[in-house]
Amino acid sequence: MKNRNFLHWIIFIALALTWGSSFILMKRGMDTFSSDQVAALRIFTAFLFLSPLAFRHIKKNLFKLIPAFAGMGVFGNLLPAFLFTKAETMISSALTGILNSLTPIFTLLLGLVIFKQKTRWTQVVGLAIGLSGAVGLVSLGRDGVNHGNVFVGSGFVLLATLFYGLSVNIIKAKLSGIPAVTATVFAMCIIGPIAGIYLFSTDFISRLQTHPHAWESLGYVSILAIFGTSLSVIVFNILIKEAGTIFASSVTYLIPVVAMCWGAADGEAITLIHVLFIAVILGGVMLVNKKW
Repeated sequence: MKNRNFLHWIIFIALALTWGSSFILMKRGMDTFSSDQVAALRIFTAFLFLSPLAFRHIKKNLFKLIPAFAGMGVFGNLLPAFLFTKAETMISSALTGILNSLTPIFTLLLGLVIFKQKTRWTQVVGLAIGLSGAVGLVSLGRDGVNHGNVFVGSGFVLLATLFYGLSVNIIKAKLSGIPAVTATVFAMCIIGPIAGIYLFSTDFISRLQTHPHAWESLGYVSILAIFGTSLSVIVFNILIKEAGTIFASSVTYLIPVVAMCWGAADGEAITLIHVLFIAVILGGVMLVNKKW
């Protein structure tokens, strides 16, 4: 049992480091490629990595669920990938990672409004606290760019977390009986070719051939795609099954910490007031997820 618990903690820490590092990996990818190219490359590479599993996981009896798989892929992967990279042209990778922690709050909000899920008053309070922390954090405007761009960039991240919340609710409502690997493979087979077609319609090949840091950036995005988009979903599903949803979902609290540490290491400004607003956001997320 002790060895099992130790393995759970190893997976937990690995997920936090992987997802928390994804924002700095996007930034390094954009040393060579445009924000849209990084997003498309991330999705297309994840698709290529998972495509060998398609023969085993894509079955005819699942074709009736194509709209749900498409919703999962578009709202859970495709659109957020483009929104996050676009945001990082305006705000720091640390702030992007911190605002990403609002995903559970938008998951609750959309579950209430669209899917008519029941809720507790503590979750409503947590939602309000989390959003107030995000507003305070964004209002600081400490990212080395003009104040207007901070709000626009942060708006892109908030829209991405809103889409994440929609994807989670689609999975809960329509795909709860489908294994995570099957759902991920099916979703990637829908959105991957779209991302690939867009990617090769740009000057991606030209940049790859001429930019001095092209292969280095390609390596960073490939790591992001394989570990942050493909394998992490499979490993996260294993953690949910073996350690429970409460333990697994707690990784949400470490992701912004890892993102903030990478941002600080990359020279991005992190002050005490940033940390205080992060605590407010995470406090709200804890109330939303709290099992009384």
